[in-house]
Amino acid sequence: MTTRTYDPVPPRNVAFLGLGVMGHPMAGHLARAGHHVTVYNRTASKAAAWVAEFGGASAPTPAQAAAGADFVFACVGNDDDLRAVTTGADGAFAGMKAGAVFVDHTTASAEVARELHGAARGRGLHFVDAPVSGGQSGAVNGVLTVMCGGDAAPFDAMKPVAMAYARAITRVGDTGAGQLAKMVNQVAIAGLVQGLSEAIAFGQRAGLDMKLVLDVIGKGAAQSWQMDNRGKTMVDRQFDFGFAVDWMRKDLGLVLDEARRNGARVPVAALVDQFYADVQAAGGQRWDTSSLITRLG
Repeated sequence: MTTRTYDPVPPRNVAFLGLGVMGHPMAGHLARAGHHVTVYNRTASKAAAWVAEFGGASAPTPAQAAAGADFVFACVGNDDDLRAVTTGADGAFAGMKAGAVFVDHTTASAEVARELHGAARGRGLHFVDAPVSGGQSGAVNGVLTVMCGGDAAPFDAMKPVAMAYARAITRVGDTGAGQLAKMVNQVAIAGLVQGLSEAIAFGQRAGLDMKLVLDVIGKGAAQSWQMDNRGKTMVDRQFDFGFAVDWMRKDLGLVLDEARRNGARVPVAALVDQFYADVQAAGGQRWDTSSLITRLG
């Protein structure tokens, strides 16, 4: 993790559920910001490793991790994983005190956000859907962008604490709106990465020095985060960092499901999803999403 400064916030009792490539550093920033952190991970050895690195405590179930916490943060894999850590006798909702706030950083469906918001409210709890953008490097450096849905009061309460690992946290609407905003984000990225892949492959076939060309066009209207941060590594065919193809396909599946419900037309996103299926079939499940260029030779 890089060194960063944290805004002064009174220490709070927090729990963090899920210590993958995103959750591990996010929970670490909470600890370094001075909060009292208890972690849970399905693989207990990962929780033990986190405690060895950052201090705090671990718990064997989400309910035990959440006991006494003011805020419970989670970053797990999908809708089913989220239900597994929130509901049931061992779920976080069973252990949380009245008035506590559950903040879900999983990229999941808007439907499950609404479902769990209702379940939390029935127990006197609060639920904020809060998917993130910025990838593993954003989590490590504490500069994630967080888009949130839910009630205003719990959002306002959680924001100063979550700023430990974010540079921007915005409430974009009611419950589910955060997840829908993340879908918008992924639709935009899918088109950008495919366009950048085609541009680089075209330029290479034309015999251009593509690193030089990217420097030139990156100062004009073609500039994007993807070009600045992934363009030259795409030229070098380096794909061992960032956001994995498997995760992008999961996210685009959420987009396509939502589009079928709301009638949106997303032909480019649907096409790029199939292109990512080709990358998976070629063994690129864990490659960075910029590996889309490998389809083009």
